[in-house]
Amino acid sequence: MEGKTIGIIAVVIVVILGGWFLLKGTPANAPTTTDTTPPADITTTTATTQSGVTVTYTDQGFSPANVAIPLGTSVTFVNQSSGNMWVASAMHPTHTAYSGTSLSQHCPDTAGTAFDECAATASGSSYTFVFNKAGTWKYHNHLNISQFGAVTVTAAN
Repeated sequence: MEGKTIGIIAVVIVVILGGWFLLKGTPANAPTTTDTTPPADITTTTATTQSGVTVTYTDQGFSPANVAIPLGTSVTFVNQSSGNMWVASAMHPTHTAYSGTSLSQHCPDTAGTAFDECAATASGSSYTFVFNKAGTWKYHNHLNISQFGAVTVTAAN
């Protein structure tokens, strides 16, 4: 009887170990893909001349949030919201992405080189910036960082 019990225990152990090895397997790697298609709810406007692009700021955010322009083109941000707007380059709260200087270093931006409004402006006002650096420059409303966009600046051919 004692031999029978040992045999049953041995069979159970073998079944458990076999099941564990069978089910363990090797982890599958998830396929990696890069989706370059913008989400359906985001509109990108492309300027074909250097006359400028207008981005409207409302209570819902920037529209269009993403614009593509040639080097040397201006973008005018018009505040049509019920509150204040402060357009600024990424990263919040320092605004260093475009100029490489922090908010405390470049404000007030008297030279017009920092892509930072440097102060809140009321409804009905606007802020214009001329982009003289190629690249994709993310921006946000410093007063409401959930509202943001990007300006893609391409060098002339």
